[in-house]
Amino acid sequence: MEIDIREYLAPLRKWWWMIAITTFVAAVASFFATRQQVPVYRSYTRLAIGNYLESTDVSNNDFSTTRQLATAYVEIANQPGFSRDAAQALGLDVLPRDIDIRQVNDTNFVDITVTDTDPTRSMAVAAELARQLSLRTPTGQDSGDQEFVQGLLTDYQTKIEDTQDQIAAKEEEIGELISARDISVATGELNTLENNLQNLTQRYTELLSLTQEGATNSVQIVDPATEGTLVNSNSIISVITAAGIGFVLSASAAYLLEYLDDTVKTPEQIAKLGNIPTLAGIAYIDSEDESKLVTVTDTRSPVAEAYRVLRTAIQFSVVDKKNSILLMTSGVPSEGKSTTAGNLAVVLSQAGNNVVLIDGDLRRPSQHNVFNLPNKRGLTSLLLKLNVDDSDIEVRNLVEDTVQPTQVEGLQVMTCGPIPPNPSELLGSAKMRHLLDVLDRQYDFVVIDSPPVLSVTDAAVLSATAGTTLVVVRANKSRKDEFKQVVERLADVNANLAGAVLNSLKAGSEGHDFYYYYKDPYYTYGDEPDKDAGEPKSKLRKRFLRGQEAVQS
Repeated sequence: MEIDIREYLAPLRKWWWMIAITTFVAAVASFFATRQQVPVYRSYTRLAIGNYLESTDVSNNDFSTTRQLATAYVEIANQPGFSRDAAQALGLDVLPRDIDIRQVNDTNFVDITVTDTDPTRSMAVAAELARQLSLRTPTGQDSGDQEFVQGLLTDYQTKIEDTQDQIAAKEEEIGELISARDISVATGELNTLENNLQNLTQRYTELLSLTQEGATNSVQIVDPATEGTLVNSNSIISVITAAGIGFVLSASAAYLLEYLDDTVKTPEQIAKLGNIPTLAGIAYIDSEDESKLVTVTDTRSPVAEAYRVLRTAIQFSVVDKKNSILLMTSGVPSEGKSTTAGNLAVVLSQAGNNVVLIDGDLRRPSQHNVFNLPNKRGLTSLLLKLNVDDSDIEVRNLVEDTVQPTQVEGLQVMTCGPIPPNPSELLGSAKMRHLLDVLDRQYDFVVIDSPPVLSVTDAAVLSATAGTTLVVVRANKSRKDEFKQVVERLADVNANLAGAVLNSLKAGSEGHDFYYYYKDPYYTYGDEPDKDAGEPKSKLRKRFLRGQEAVQS
């Protein structure tokens, strides 16, 4: 299965303006929002619980104990009282809101992070929080107590060194003695000195555990707090991120809108849904124009050229058909079938063909309005006078009395006439088939404007007799399901569905590439310049109406 990347990119092309506006607005909004933000600074300090990093003999018990202590200190630091003590110490009413105190990956390290609008204050708060945590340890005594303990440690250290010297001297003395009695006395003195050294060492160790250097339950500052660094300076990244988010959201909205939109837009969709070709693309005709017959009032316009393209396609399609009856229909009303039928009949006549246009919509006729013709007599009045066994001459006489000429040479119009109570029965009658058979032999082309297929059964009845059936599809209005139903119903009656006409294409729409649009009038190869090409449409329309009145008179 061949994948057409253009089909997937079509929603982006169609809604490019929405995507561009959304992306631009998101980027601009992010830029101004970033500019208005107050600068934010972040200060950081790291603490270590215990002193095993400085110890040469570390056990697994030390690791386990310090990790548990770190967890406990983090719980203490996150209590309201801890923050109040730090705020009082700094002389602040409250601390910054953005304070993060956490244990690092189940280790003995504790990180304190402070984010504030003042870089100096963020550093001071981080340092004070670290100090407050240190005061919660057993070693966090006042400086006087610490000095006293340090004095005792110095005294004990001196005594230990003196005792060690005495032991060394006593050992040397014992080595020089000869008398057994003297050796025994000296050995007793040596044992006393060694006991004294052991006692001094034990007391020294106990005092050392009360200091920061020797305690397991202590807090050390590994990475001191520094002045806060700016953390919201990446305005360009914020703008790019916002623009990217805006683009993704708007692009997603475009695809969602396309998914929810079930209207027919392109010839590719027509081919996929109905397996029929698109014979021509007709541009949108402004409803405010004085006439829908652009092939008469504006013969050099691209719209008129599009109808000539349709004429060429039809001429090729009817070469091998059983008759030259063209049925123009649509799925639902207001899709442009009557306008298309009228303009098609005009361009067929302009090509030198003898054409009759029949208004087969016996419920809501419109061709008399399109051509500005009276509707007192028409198809219905002719069928009342016609008999199934009438000869061709008799039928042609009735036709001659019923059809109305137009200003377009070779084109005659058979309007609807009085609206009957039984339209379907009339259109499906043997009289109607006999009439169409005679008209097929009399005219080069018989164009029938029929009712919509999904509204009534009239179109299906007529399509069984017509040699060629065309379906008018209004771009961005005709529903996909409705179009599929039209094709299915016509297939059920074995209608010869030659193709579709994609109508009301607007500039910038997906199917607009199928319709060639030029701003300036242009001439088709082989055409003679039109002396009226430069006249305004309103003047051409008035001339057409005056010509119609002259023909009728």
